[in-house]
Amino acid sequence: MPAALAAPALARGGQLGNNVVVKSTGRLTGAPARVAQALLEGGPQTAAALAERLGLSTTAVRRHLDALVESGHVESGERAPYGPQAGRAVTRGRGRPARVFSVTAAGRESFESAYDDLAVGALRFLDQTGGAAAVEAFAAHRVAELERRYAEAVTRIPSDQRPRALVAALSADGYAASVVDGAADHTVQICQHHCPVAHVAIEFPALCDAEAEAFGRLLGSHVTRLATIAHGDGVCTTLVSRPGSAVPMSTSAPHRATTEVLS
Repeated sequence: MPAALAAPALARGGQLGNNVVVKSTGRLTGAPARVAQALLEGGPQTAAALAERLGLSTTAVRRHLDALVESGHVESGERAPYGPQAGRAVTRGRGRPARVFSVTAAGRESFESAYDDLAVGALRFLDQTGGAAAVEAFAAHRVAELERRYAEAVTRIPSDQRPRALVAALSADGYAASVVDGAADHTVQICQHHCPVAHVAIEFPALCDAEAEAFGRLLGSHVTRLATIAHGDGVCTTLVSRPGSAVPMSTSAPHRATTEVLS
C-alpha cells in the first residue's frame, strides 16, 4: 500500500494528526479526504462501491471509513439518508444489509468554505441598513457572475444536455454536483452535495433563491428547489423539468424556489 494511504490524517492549524482517533471537524487530508470527497461527490455509498470508485481495496476503504465515522465526519446506516437510494436497504446477498456511508454536516464543514463569519457580518449590516431588498440585490449580483461564467458551457448546447453541463460547471466550482433521473420521466434532479455558502444561506435564503432562478435561466426550463443543505437537508436538490414538459409544484418541500423560463 502506498505511504500516502497508510494512515488516516486530519489537519488543523497546519499539523497532521497521528493514528489516535479524536472527534474533530478539522480539515481532512490524504486518503481519508479522498474517501470523504468521493462520498461528497457521489452521495451515500457502500464500502465496496467506494473501493471500486477509488481503485482501492475494500479493506483499506473500510479502515478509513471507520476512522471517519469515529471522528464524526461520516455516518453509516442500512439505508441512505438522502440521494437516489434514500430509504432503501442495500442488500448483498444473504446476511445483514450492507452498510451505507454518508458525509455528516461536520464532514462537509471540514472542506474549505468560500464564506466565513465576515460574509455573514457583511450581509447582516447590509440587511440592517438597506433591508431585505438590498440582500436580494446582492444575491442577484453574486449569481449573475456565476451565470455569466456558466453560460458559455450550458446555454449553447441542446436543452436535454444542459443539466449535465451545469453539473460539470458546478462541480468544478466545488459544489460536488450530480444529476439523477427524477421520479417522473419528464424530470431530472440536480444534486449539490456541497455548498460553499451554506453557513451564510442559513440566515440569508435569498442566496439559494437567486441560485435556483439562475439555474432556470441557464437550463431554459422550469426548476423547483426541493431541498437545501442550508435548511438542514443532506443535499441541495433542484427538480428540473425536461424541455416541453410541466412539473406540478410540491407544497411539502422544506425550502422551495421556483422559476419558469421559456426557451
